[in-house]
Formats: sequence, C-alpha cells, structure tokens
Amino acid sequence: MFRSRSLTPYLLLGRVSNLPTVWTNTLAGATLAGAAIAPGRVILLAAAFSLLYTGGMYLNDAFDRKVDARERPERPIPSGRVRAGSVFAIGFGLLGMGILTVAAAALGLPGGGLGAVASGALLAGVITAYDAWHKANPLSPVVMGLCRVLVYLTAALAVASAIGPAVWGGAVVLLSYLIGLTYVAKQENLTEVRHLWPLAFIGAPFLYAWRSLLDAGAGAILYLAFLGWVAFAVSLLVRPRRRDIRRAVVSLIAGISLLDALLIAGAGEPARALWAVAGFALTLAFQRWVPGT
Repeated sequence: MFRSRSLTPYLLLGRVSNLPTVWTNTLAGATLAGAAIAPGRVILLAAAFSLLYTGGMYLNDAFDRKVDARERPERPIPSGRVRAGSVFAIGFGLLGMGILTVAAAALGLPGGGLGAVASGALLAGVITAYDAWHKANPLSPVVMGLCRVLVYLTAALAVASAIGPAVWGGAVVLLSYLIGLTYVAKQENLTEVRHLWPLAFIGAPFLYAWRSLLDAGAGAILYLAFLGWVAFAVSLLVRPRRRDIRRAVVSLIAGISLLDALLIAGAGEPARALWAVAGFALTLAFQRWVPGT
C-alpha cells in the first residue's frame, strides 16, 4: 500500500492541519446543546469527527485525481506517491470507523444514542456525496457547509439527545460562513475571484452575534477578533496586484474556530471559548507544517 516510508503524502491527503477546527466544532455543538458535558464523551466525539473529516479528505483527492493531474500535479496521487485504490480504501475505512466511534460516544443515552448514530451516518453520506460530485455541482458549497453543520447536530445529539434553538441558530450561521468560504476555495487555482457576492454569506455570523458587542467581556473581544480576522482574509482577495486566494482560504478555514469561540461565549461559556481560540492558534501553526488545502 505504501510506496514511500514517509508519512508526508498521507498527512497531505488528510489536510490534518485543519483538524483543530473539527475539534472546536465538536465543542461548540456540544456546548450549544445546553447539557452537562462529560469530557470523555466530547473527546471521543472529537476523535470520531476527526476520522470522518480525514476520511472525507482522502476521498476528495481520490475522486479528484484526474482534475488534480491537470491542475495540481504535485498532489500525492497524481505525483505517484500514493495509489488511488489505496486512498479510496483508507477513506471509506476511516468513515466507517468514524461512525462506530460516534456510536461508542453515544452509549448510555436514551434510546441508545440512535439519533446521534443516524446523524453521524448521514454525515458520512453527505461527505461522500460532496467528494464524488462537487466539481460539477453548483450547490457544492451548500453541501460542504452541511458537513460542518452535521458535526454540530451530531455532537448535540450525542450529549443531549436533542437539538435546541441555540444549536439550530449556530448551525445556520456556520452553514452560511462555510458557503462563502467554499465558494472562494473552489477558485483557489485561478488567478482571480470571478465574483465576490458569495462573500456576503460570511457576514451572517456578525448579524447573528451582534449582541456580543454589548458584552464588556469575552463576547465583545471575540466578536471584534473574528471580525478583524475575516476582514484580513477578505483583503487578501481584493487587494490589487497582491491577491492571494490560497492564503485567504486557509485563513478563513482557521477562522472557523474563532466562530466556534464566539458562539460558545454567547452560550455563556467564556472559559470554554478559550479552548476554541486555542484551536484557532493550533490550526494556524499546523498549516505552516501541512498545507490546509
């Protein structure tokens, strides 16, 4: 299976530098559910979503191998460092392991945690659908956003067996942010962004959480920090003669953790929001080691 003794191609395939954003999504979904959180359950859920995310990234490269051969020949499959068949096998295997881990995390819940398991299985299905058809699908940014939304929903179901208004509200703004981000990401191999209007979706979190500015503490600080970071990322798309689409994309990806922190603080857990801020810092650090796209 391994053509090289180096793990580098496999780390590149999994975009592992972005995993902290998955962990903060897990924490946000569980926090917004409003139930008491057992640390062991949240850690197990974070592991489950890490498996699902990494499996999805593997399948993304496997399905995109012909396009990458033209546009990104340095990627592990077209460069010959990894076989496509191996990547498919690992990707689907990781998805299966992720669903089983969600089931393990949901043990002991009313009804055996079937709601969380069903949501985790749906997440695996949406991931696969996105990977298989995103290139020709104009709605692929919505499908990508649904993947992250299902992390919120599955985490909530795994700690509270229910999805309350706070979870739904957070899920909607996360979906909106991901739509804008994914639209930009689809154009990272171009020299310019053809249309800027989808960036309006990225503004949804600021409308939703504006009351955080009335908070003299963590909420206002996180709101302003997130606003400044998004403004910086967008500036990379619009500045003349120095446009850097790929850097804008990875910056917006890291910003997912800041959005999680803002929502967690808004749920009355400012101390827990600091863990999401740490996830943001970890993502930036890891992206220097393994590219985030």
